[in-house]
Amino acid sequence: MKRILILGSTGSIGVNALTVVREFRDEFEITGLTANGNIELLREQMKEFAPPTVVVKDAKRGAELKNLVNGTAEVLTGEEGLVEITKRGNYDILISSLVGFAGLAPTIEAIKLKKRIALANKETLVSAGEIITRLCKEYDTEMIPVDSEHSAIFQCLVGESKNEILKLILTASGGPFLNRSAEELKEVKIEEALNHPNWKMGSKITIDSATMMNKGLEVIEAHWLFNLPSSKIEVLIHPQSIIHSMVEFVDSSIKAQLSLPDMKVPIQYALTYPERLYSKFVETNFPKIHKLTFFEPDFVKFPCLKLAYDAIETGGTAPCTLNAANEIAVGLFLKGRIKFLQIPEICELALNKIEIKYNPDLETIFENDRQTRVFLNKVYN
Repeated sequence: MKRILILGSTGSIGVNALTVVREFRDEFEITGLTANGNIELLREQMKEFAPPTVVVKDAKRGAELKNLVNGTAEVLTGEEGLVEITKRGNYDILISSLVGFAGLAPTIEAIKLKKRIALANKETLVSAGEIITRLCKEYDTEMIPVDSEHSAIFQCLVGESKNEILKLILTASGGPFLNRSAEELKEVKIEEALNHPNWKMGSKITIDSATMMNKGLEVIEAHWLFNLPSSKIEVLIHPQSIIHSMVEFVDSSIKAQLSLPDMKVPIQYALTYPERLYSKFVETNFPKIHKLTFFEPDFVKFPCLKLAYDAIETGGTAPCTLNAANEIAVGLFLKGRIKFLQIPEICELALNKIEIKYNPDLETIFENDRQTRVFLNKVYN
């Protein structure tokens, strides 16, 4: 039995992960769950999977849950609780699916304990990729990507030499605004941006998909995961989301991983690797799919993608600044305080104003994130 701790069990990845665990009861055991504030769903999950410890990031909601469970499980709260549950080490696999920068500190604790990291929190590598990759080598920690694109590349590279990679090809659906002009994006409504054509995800990542910042962050993540320069990482629009990503090798051969879009597939792979277990989550019928199409991304219409490539080239704390600024900008958009096209403007402003530090240590990363948020909160409050 593999013991699993899920950071972010009430989000899209967490819910899908529990579906996988439910399918393989003899393989997995849940020893910890965490949520931001959705204690209603968390309590249902606790009743089904009986974890001894849970964490609620929102302290007030955590106090409510403590009263409800009445000592039947330990309830920790706050960011301190997230770090504490990972430090205890009562698990074999950490599913890191928190939204945003909050996933960094607890993931580092799991790395130090040499636990397998099933990484769905791309912001961890975006903000501190240099540090995370160094720590994984130092502690000989296994990190398996859960994002469908990075999982696809990971699978394509099994048995291959990285020296023979010509390039990685990250596919992107294009989001809800693929066929809209830049002019039409000026008055985008929140509900339109949240209407993704292929995937059911949380609000933050769905907005990131609409701006294509999500793909930009994935480029940065791929840079660190696979130790390749951005010049060898290409983005290709593929509206059907059947090919999740590809690897082209020096002999012109291309490997791709395909399936209907369902996050349970890469989650299961991260939990069972290097084995594959039989499941019925997805049945891909190619005659029904009929056709697969591909387009180059429009960097003018989706400037967030270019900002991500620029941040990699700049290096240092630039990706951390980009990530923090994007989190602030998306939050402002979801509250109706800025327009859709202001999201990349805010990110660019932060990249121009926040000092870049090179060869950062962990303290510098946390300080850079803090400075970016303080600066933008002053400008937009």
